[in-house]
Amino acid sequence: MKNLKLKKLKIKRVKLPSKISNPLRKGSITVDKVNEAIKSVSNITNDTVSDHREDILSTARKFIYPLQHSKHKFVRLSVGIALIVLVSFFAYCSIELYALQTTSGFLYRVTEVIPFPVAKEGGRWISYNSYLFELRRNMHYYITQQQANFSTKDGKNQLTTLKQQAMKRVVNDSYVSTLADKNDIKVSGIEISSAISTVRQQNKLGNSDQVLSNVLNEYWGWNINDFRRELGIELLSQKVAAKLDANTTNQANSVVGLLNSGQDFASVASKYSQDSSTASNGGQYGSDITLNNPNISPIVINKLFSMQPGQVSGVINSGTNLEILKLISKTGNSVKAAHIQFNIQPIANYTQSLKSSNKPSIFINVSLN
Repeated sequence: MKNLKLKKLKIKRVKLPSKISNPLRKGSITVDKVNEAIKSVSNITNDTVSDHREDILSTARKFIYPLQHSKHKFVRLSVGIALIVLVSFFAYCSIELYALQTTSGFLYRVTEVIPFPVAKEGGRWISYNSYLFELRRNMHYYITQQQANFSTKDGKNQLTTLKQQAMKRVVNDSYVSTLADKNDIKVSGIEISSAISTVRQQNKLGNSDQVLSNVLNEYWGWNINDFRRELGIELLSQKVAAKLDANTTNQANSVVGLLNSGQDFASVASKYSQDSSTASNGGQYGSDITLNNPNISPIVINKLFSMQPGQVSGVINSGTNLEILKLISKTGNSVKAAHIQFNIQPIANYTQSLKSSNKPSIFINVSLN
């Protein structure tokens, strides 16, 4: 194997040209200038990075602060305009409702959202919406069914009467609500639906949802929710009157006890019934009863058509009376029946004492006699 001699490599020193050409730009940069540029670059340390960052942020703040100031100014301006609009809107509504007593549909919808008060009794505020609800339905009836013109002299007088009636009604409803709260009496949505179903079964409110809707709108300007609202008020008044009239309730229950003990229905009816037109006849109605009989409570009719001949019911609250029913016979779409009636004291007997101790404060110019 031959010995290999390592030859000493000689590296020739290459002489740099005095100018370096850059193919990407015209002209050239001298080596001295490059070296000077490199020497001018400061060493990168934590301090230099922090200083550099602060320089950048300070430059950015010159643009950010004016933007933030403009944003705050815009927000303040927007809030100011919104407050002015809100105050103006409340002022407009207050003038229309309390000074001019406007009954327009727009203001009625406003009172559904904003609880403007129309009166106060005791510690209970009475909403302007409840007043307009009552007044507008009566106005609608007189305009559409009686062709009333409230812009004439007689029409204005009639409108004043309707306003007084509406105010009396909502004040009385407020007293009823106060009594209901004290006695823990409520009306559920199920009770309202049941009452509507009872009446509709007798075709007194139309035989379809559309017919019912048309009838309500034609006569009162109502929809189904308005009708439920009115019915709820009526049912609450009936329940309060029945609960507070303890004497009548106790009397009716005692008569049920007599009947359960075997006493004759006709004899008991003749002695205890407060319906003078039927008591002398053993409580028997003067004629057969049909489903759409207009002279008998729908609750009574509905109960009778669910009974069997000879059956006697318990105490039934028909709204204004307590009833005990007996079905005598049933033929086709009519029945023969008898009843024992107990008259519930009017709700006014119980609200009158509240009116004496808590007279209402009325916020609009409607005189109450």
